[in-house]
Amino acid sequence: MIHIILKELLSNFAILISAIFLYTQSTSSTPLTLTSPLRSKFIVGMLGGILSNILMLYSIEINQTFIDLRHIPVIMVTYYGGAIPAIITMTCIILGRFLIGFTMSAFFAFALIILITAATLLIIRLSLSKKKKIFLSITASNIIFAAFISYLLPNFDRLFVLIVSYWIISYFAGFVSFYTVEFVRRSHRLLYKYKSEAATDGLTGLHNVRRFDETFNVISTQAEEKGESLSLLYIDIDHFKKVNDTYGHKEGDQVLINLSKILKNTVRPYDIVSRNGGEEFTIILLDCPLKRASDLSEKIRSAVKNYSFELTTGQAISITVSIGVASYNETTERPSMLIEEADQALYRAKQTGRNKVSFSSKESEEYIKV
Repeated sequence: MIHIILKELLSNFAILISAIFLYTQSTSSTPLTLTSPLRSKFIVGMLGGILSNILMLYSIEINQTFIDLRHIPVIMVTYYGGAIPAIITMTCIILGRFLIGFTMSAFFAFALIILITAATLLIIRLSLSKKKKIFLSITASNIIFAAFISYLLPNFDRLFVLIVSYWIISYFAGFVSFYTVEFVRRSHRLLYKYKSEAATDGLTGLHNVRRFDETFNVISTQAEEKGESLSLLYIDIDHFKKVNDTYGHKEGDQVLINLSKILKNTVRPYDIVSRNGGEEFTIILLDCPLKRASDLSEKIRSAVKNYSFELTTGQAISITVSIGVASYNETTERPSMLIEEADQALYRAKQTGRNKVSFSSKESEEYIKV
């Protein structure tokens, strides 16, 4: 008899862990928390109820009493989501149990799940560590179960083996369930961090060249399909090598950090600023015609020239930038040519004196002046 009980409880355990793993994998971007939206809490509460009812289908009947691991989903949704998902899961379990039959054991199960839910809600409010809360929640549910099953089973020998077996598997299932959730969440956080770092310049926090390429390809295609204006700025610090040679690379990095802040603060919130390498930056100006791009470029050039770049030593220096501008439908007929044209415009700015805004053709400059 005992080996059958253990076999069925282990089946419960396998179903439980599989379901939890699939859930955490599919909701990695929106994990359940105490501050989750009501809709998320409702959905998770329903899913917890469904899982508990599935576990009940694989429960073991002993003297008209069903035992299983239905309490683990209740504890988990209560711990992560609070009262709302807990009550929804609890309600689903009660309804599912009464669908099996209106028996005395069903009423005992009704009282059991209410007490377990209430106990867990009280425990998660305590000022304890995460591990202690989990341990106390599972312990409370085990004690409540032991009290109920002791009343229903008069045979002490069988009762003792059953309670010990149940407690062991309950603890094991509970801790492994929580470990699975935390492990998957931690793995996804690390994955998102690595993805972010792969697309972000480590020094300035701006997009890196890889992210720039990906973003530019998408935006240029959209601009062409919608017929929207799109401008691109190529920005390069004038004589930046002298800054590194004179003050050191650490101070040069400080200049780059401050420049990135100027760029972000000067353009619009939805424009895309990137560091493409070394002292070279780009800005994608969405839905922006050439005249507006020229005005923003001049604003950037002036802001940088007038800014006092303070080094870590306390010394302040001045720098200038050269800017190349290209605009879809005005300097080029194809968005894909913006990079080449902006690069040519930057080269022109460097060749004609630096600390200036330039375009890929003199005609564009004359157009802006007019």
